[in-house]
Amino acid sequence: MKILYLSSILPKRSETFVYKEVLGLQERGVPLGVASLYPPEKELGEKRLDDLAAQSVPVYGTGLPKLLRDAFSFFLHHPSRSLFVLLLAAWDALTANDLHWKARPKVVFQSLAAMALAKRVEKENFTRLHTHMAHAAASVGMYAALCLGIPFSFTGHAADLFRERCLLRKKLRRAAFVACISEWHREWYQSICKRPEDRYPIVRCGVSVPEEAVIPRRIPPIRLLALGRMVPKKGFDILVAACRVMVKNGVHLECTIAGDGPELERLEKQADGLPIFFPGAVANREVPAMMEKADIFVLPCRVSEDGDRDGIPVVLMEAMATGVCAVSGDLPTIRELIDSGKNGFLVPPGDVSALAKCLEDLANDPKFRASLCAAGRERIQEEFSSEKNLARILSSFHSKP
Repeated sequence: MKILYLSSILPKRSETFVYKEVLGLQERGVPLGVASLYPPEKELGEKRLDDLAAQSVPVYGTGLPKLLRDAFSFFLHHPSRSLFVLLLAAWDALTANDLHWKARPKVVFQSLAAMALAKRVEKENFTRLHTHMAHAAASVGMYAALCLGIPFSFTGHAADLFRERCLLRKKLRRAAFVACISEWHREWYQSICKRPEDRYPIVRCGVSVPEEAVIPRRIPPIRLLALGRMVPKKGFDILVAACRVMVKNGVHLECTIAGDGPELERLEKQADGLPIFFPGAVANREVPAMMEKADIFVLPCRVSEDGDRDGIPVVLMEAMATGVCAVSGDLPTIRELIDSGKNGFLVPPGDVSALAKCLEDLANDPKFRASLCAAGRERIQEEFSSEKNLARILSSFHSKP
């Protein structure tokens, strides 16, 4: 077995769940290569990530002339297979029910990109191709696997399924398996394309569990931490509004909201006069130290107006694995991680009052908060650890296509 991993950008700072899966499999001796639809991020502050970026085979990053040249070269060497893929892509573009008409010509171009990728990796003799992200990366991956004559599989996540969906039914039908990051995702896939359960294995975005948990603090101020991309689905504006309510109620708090994105400037203005700090984007190596200083990790997720939503945010798992009390928005996928009131808390999405009351109650009851921390860490160990989920994805790769 030799696997080619493909993602939109690999490695990418914010997509720890992708590169940690790759690195975890490599550490277990799995022969593996990586490819990136767009140029990988570099200088990520870790040698192993810089090495991964250097190894990543580019798709679009080489320029259009070279892409077309490599696609044509592959066509000359494999004319019948190439013609089949081109005709299939054209058929997909015409018949897909989840493509805007403006996006349909892109599908044929993606098949050309797939031929170029196949040309660049064919001497490596990969036996499987797996993609993270179900949109353009999976389209190129699906056609590239057909070019190479190997099984194709993928893992879908969030925006790639809900906001930028394309050819999903066709991908679900053709994939050797589809790794489901939640039971909710599995049921949703089954509603689109009914297949045997083993074709939709549950493979969580696993996290490492530190040997020792953070010892919960019992003295004020209550330290709140939030981390993620500054976009509406994360609900950071709800957190800022809740902090204003808590301060008005006399709660002594300090809040850090880390990350970058289009909503940052607006959030900074909204938080004017509050004890809220915005450090911007932070390196992944800095996150554990931030977690250790936090009393409560808050991610008030919701469904945004364009339909985008989170799956099960990895950063929530990381907080719980560290031993930090986690509070999030009540979404179906996140209920698989947090059993509200037992190992964390869920609040109605977009409800400022409910979030403020939840945080205030937790701030005033450090003993209860500590019990949630212990139960949350146990939940990660039993279901969401890297060890368990690397074993699951390996089992799926070893299964018969």
